[in-house]
Amino acid sequence: MPKYNKPRRTWKYSEEFKASAVEMSYLDGIKSNEVAEKLDIHPYMLSRWRKEYREGRIVADKRRKLTNAKNGGKELTNLQMLEKENAQLKKEVDLLKKWQRFLAEVHQKGIDSSRN
Repeated sequence: MPKYNKPRRTWKYSEEFKASAVEMSYLDGIKSNEVAEKLDIHPYMLSRWRKEYREGRIVADKRRKLTNAKNGGKELTNLQMLEKENAQLKKEVDLLKKWQRFLAEVHQKGIDSSRN
């Protein structure tokens, strides 16, 4: 295996380039692999950029980036709060189901003992 004396060069792409690549990959009739091949980038890199674009971390206009980050934080905390509430409600429903089964068993035992 060859020994490398210098580190490999990594390419730095601008936010505008990333955003335009992602927007091209979302066009109808064009596949992501075709866009990656034409731009001479790895398809995995394009898929990672697409994910970051959906999350709002990559935008073509830097002014929109600040507003997206603020809204994303609120949505994230709201989502976390709703997930906690959902988990609590599921626990309560499970407890009520157990209580209902218990009462049904007690009622059934009461009916069986009165028949004997």
